[in-house]
Amino acid sequence: MMNQPFTIERTYNAPVAAVWKALTDKNEMKKWYFDLEEFKPEVGFTFEFEGGPEDRKYIHHCEVTEAIENKKLTYSWAYVGYEGCSYVTFELFAEGTQTKLKLTHAGLETFPPIADFAKENFEAGWTEIIGKNLKEYLEKA
Repeated sequence: MMNQPFTIERTYNAPVAAVWKALTDKNEMKKWYFDLEEFKPEVGFTFEFEGGPEDRKYIHHCEVTEAIENKKLTYSWAYVGYEGCSYVTFELFAEGTQTKLKLTHAGLETFPPIADFAKENFEAGWTEIIGKNLKEYLEKA
């Protein structure tokens, strides 16, 4: 069970193209996700951002490994200075005028056994980011 990837699914009242833009346009991403210096949904594109608790920040190093427009985006997720590498996958499914998003974060067990890298923290973070922040961003009036 420990090595099972974390998965969360949510359905938004927004078309696939709008959800894809929210996931791949750095100007849109900063409104609900992280403020990235640059982002391109292209295989091989690397990016970094800082995140974590206020008293200790971690540099996240990521590389896009798969990008199928309006369907699927995968990137590696590692921490500079720490062992381990995980993968975040966003899959989009059109459901009429709505979009179902399935996020899978696999490889969490490869990180060091420290509290900040505990699976529960990723579950809480993605639930907030995907379940609340992205939903509110996409469905704002």
